[in-house]
Amino acid sequence: MRIPFISRFVTSPFDGLQEHAEKVKECAWAFQQAIECHITAQCEKFEEFRLEVDQLESDAESIKIRIRDHLPKSTLIPVDKSQLFRYMREQDKVLDAIEEALDWLSFRTEPGIPDALEKDFFLLVDAVLDPVEEMCRLVQEAGKYFRSYSEKQRRFVKDIVYTLARQEHEADKVEDGIKEKLLNMKIETTTVFHMIRLAETIGAIADHAENAADMAWSMIAR
Repeated sequence: MRIPFISRFVTSPFDGLQEHAEKVKECAWAFQQAIECHITAQCEKFEEFRLEVDQLESDAESIKIRIRDHLPKSTLIPVDKSQLFRYMREQDKVLDAIEEALDWLSFRTEPGIPDALEKDFFLLVDAVLDPVEEMCRLVQEAGKYFRSYSEKQRRFVKDIVYTLARQEHEADKVEDGIKEKLLNMKIETTTVFHMIRLAETIGAIADHAENAADMAWSMIAR
């Protein structure tokens, strides 16, 4: 059994990653409200939600910079720094996908989501939020593992990784369903392109959450 040595750190990098993950989750909630606001077409706060997402992304960026600044070359951490930065990059890309989806949606002045696709997009947003929630739980539990090196905790983290992968697969199926429906609808080509790109960008939220989980598992399974 490996001997815990995280107590030799002044601060665990996983504390910062957890704080960053919580900002990602807040951003995802604001994103959900923005999408629901846009789809109902009776909400005038879409831009407010979009600006809230921008502010939360800025807050998360400050946390990310602080994590990097507190990892000088001489700092001892329980994982390879390159792995840690790869993980942080994927977690950060969840935020990028959220911002990109809202920006893309805002580019069209006309209502961007046809009535026949409203339910599908609601389902897609719900489907990508699940992996984000699970990603936050993963960071917290991974931090606990590196404090205890408990085999039971290791298996618990592994179960979260598997759950997140399953959720990402479910989100992919919803995304594919939207694309299939769009390509068989008699609507203008611009709308088809806009909606397919929107579905792919929203789907990328779950993709990056799963990638982050894979990176977390690589740190634990080494």
